Amino acid sequence: MARKAASLLSALALAVLLGGCPADKPPKIESNLFPKDYKQEIVNTLKAEVFKNNDTARVTNAMITDPALQQIGKEQHYVSCVRYTAHDATDRLNAEATRVAFYYGGHLNQLIPAGQGDCAKAAYKPFPELNAVCVGKGCK
Repeated sequence: MARKAASLLSALALAVLLGGCPADKPPKIESNLFPKDYKQEIVNTLKAEVFKNNDTARVTNAMITDPALQQIGKEQHYVSCVRYTAHDATDRLNAEATRVAFYYGGHLNQLIPAGQGDCAKAAYKPFPELNAVCVGKGCK
C-alpha cells in the first residue's frame, strides 16, 4: 500500500510539474545585448543575400561603425553602419552602398540600405573582414 501511495504521489507530482509550465510561452530575450560577432554576421549576410544576387565578385573601401545604442521608436537598439564598394567579376564598379545594421538579442536582425541621413554622422573605421570577401567567378 505504501508503495502504491508513493507511486501515486510521484505521478501526481509529475503531472503538477508538467501542467505548471505552459509550453507556448517563449523564453525572455534581452533585446539589447551587445552584438559580439557583428562583423562576421554582416559579412555572412552580405555574401548570402546581397552579393550573390547582383554579380558582386569582390569588395573594396569597406568601412563600419561600432554598434551603438540608438533610439528606434520607443525603444533603444544597437545599430551600426556599413559602407563599401562592390565590383563585378571583371573588376568594374558594380555599386557603392551604405547599409544600416539593426541588432536584436545580440545578433544581426536586419541589414538594409541606409536612408538619406541614416549614417550621415557615422564614425567609420576600416572593415578588412569585408574587404576580404570574394564571391562567385573571378575569386582566387
